[in-house]
Amino acid sequence: MTKRKTFISYYHNDDQYYKEKFIELFESLIINKSVEDGDIDGDNSDTYIKQLIQKGFLADTTVLVVLVGAKTKCRKHIDWEISGGLNLKVGDHYSGLVGILLPTHPDYDKKVVKIKNLPKRLADNVESGYAKIYDWTTDKKSMQMIINSTFHRRKSQSSDRINSRKQMQKNTCS
Repeated sequence: MTKRKTFISYYHNDDQYYKEKFIELFESLIINKSVEDGDIDGDNSDTYIKQLIQKGFLADTTVLVVLVGAKTKCRKHIDWEISGGLNLKVGDHYSGLVGILLPTHPDYDKKVVKIKNLPKRLADNVESGYAKIYDWTTDKKSMQMIINSTFHRRKSQSSDRINSRKQMQKNTCS
């Protein structure tokens, strides 16, 4: 089983538990390329933080997993991370993109996901078919299928990738 270089994007304040649980459950499936607590000084400029994320952490990532909680859609750093993963200049390819709805998300375990409840850049790519949305799972076989299909979709559906939206300049909720 090939491990995929995976960046996990999540709202650090609210969803740290799920990020840690994801790594614990699926460490045999991924090579974790994510930002860890203390890796980035919040006092740095936005320009520097974007550059650090996009040219450092995302440079050779093949799968970008967005852990989608209740406030994920409001966070500028998550938007920057998704944008960086969808940018061909980051590495020599695009990252596959997938959203995992957390139990804290209003659409978790519902038949229909409301686009308005997703980060806008992720929503663009769900609507285009480049990205998919799944509910949180602890099942290793299910997550392996999700990660592998995301990895393959980055090439097979690269023409469906949408990254034209202007990057968020500020967080839109607290």
